[in-house]
Amino acid sequence: MLDKFNKPIVVCSHNVNLDDDYVQWIYDIKQRFQAAQIKAAVKVNSEQLLFNWQLGRDLVVRRAEEKWGKGVVEQVSLDLNTAFPDAKGFSARNLWFMKQWYSFYALKNETAGLIEVLENNVDASGIKLKQIASEIKELKLKQADSEMLFPAIFAYVPWMHHVLIIQKCKSIEEALFYIRRTVEEGLSRNALDNCIRADMYHKIGAAATNFSEQLPAPQSHLAQELLKESYDLGFISLPEEYDETALEDAIEQRMTRFLLELGDGWAFVGRQKELIIAGKTRKIDLLFYHIYLRCYVVIELKAKAFEPEFAGKLNFYVNAVNELIRRESDNPSIGLLICKDMDRTEVQMAFDGITTPMGVATYDNVRIKEIQEHLPTPEQIQKQMEIAEEEFKMRKRGEDKGNI
Repeated sequence: MLDKFNKPIVVCSHNVNLDDDYVQWIYDIKQRFQAAQIKAAVKVNSEQLLFNWQLGRDLVVRRAEEKWGKGVVEQVSLDLNTAFPDAKGFSARNLWFMKQWYSFYALKNETAGLIEVLENNVDASGIKLKQIASEIKELKLKQADSEMLFPAIFAYVPWMHHVLIIQKCKSIEEALFYIRRTVEEGLSRNALDNCIRADMYHKIGAAATNFSEQLPAPQSHLAQELLKESYDLGFISLPEEYDETALEDAIEQRMTRFLLELGDGWAFVGRQKELIIAGKTRKIDLLFYHIYLRCYVVIELKAKAFEPEFAGKLNFYVNAVNELIRRESDNPSIGLLICKDMDRTEVQMAFDGITTPMGVATYDNVRIKEIQEHLPTPEQIQKQMEIAEEEFKMRKRGEDKGNI
């Protein structure tokens, strides 16, 4: 517990003389205990998952159904529930999940192939896995006389998350993407399900960029992963013929929702950010700061398909931010152009010769306001008719009085 000055609170007993050194020592003990609790929980989850993995492996390797008949899984479930009546997780359905789990990883790749995929995926995202950085290098938790190795990263993901992943994913790479995302963001099962339904695997990190050429390796991997190929703007509504200003207006009005679509770590700096360059006023569509990348991100919006000249303008704004806003502690700024459509060949050719790190993505699902939205409702029409009728009666009475 902390006081209003953010210092640990220590409950005092008799015959003690407490000083700052004691307070700091108690604080360290509490931190170590909390870390031990977390490790214990991970250990318990790891052992349970390892058991599930081994049981799934046995059902596959022993060819249980061929050897003992199609109902063998149900029989194993019955025997285990009888032996351990207080234990959970021995339903026939759960045993089928264990078999599917092992099969998903074991049968899609040979052992060496799986481990290579694991190592490549974890290394590429190591910069984000801060909370388990010291342990994530320990990829392989050996099983006794097993044909497969159990990846240690699995221990950080709950069992039903694993079940959801193997049911929805088509490849090991896709499954590992959602495993990493679960670990990094602490996703609940519903949140993970939403990510998979939104097909984040194919959308995130697929933007056309020059990051690999213009950024150092760790930052380029992270920057690439943070950008999506396409941004879902289904939360805004615009008229059929809209321009960049209308698009900006709509996004600014729903900025909280736009930040959620961008992802973690984005901080909004301003819209139409004004810069004075050579005595002229220049305005950036949207300016953000990314906490993980520790750099400014210039976003330009276009309500039409990509044109090569857009790259030059974005390059100009990124350079201006580096010159006028960026501090020494910040990494070089990057640019992101979000447009209605793009051709990757055109984008790459437009990037040739540009040393500024930037990317191009698209947006979709903008809701077009229908004509009906601009028409009065039946209730409004009825009210207008009543008003018109009353006005007519009043004029009629006035005319009748004038004729008397």
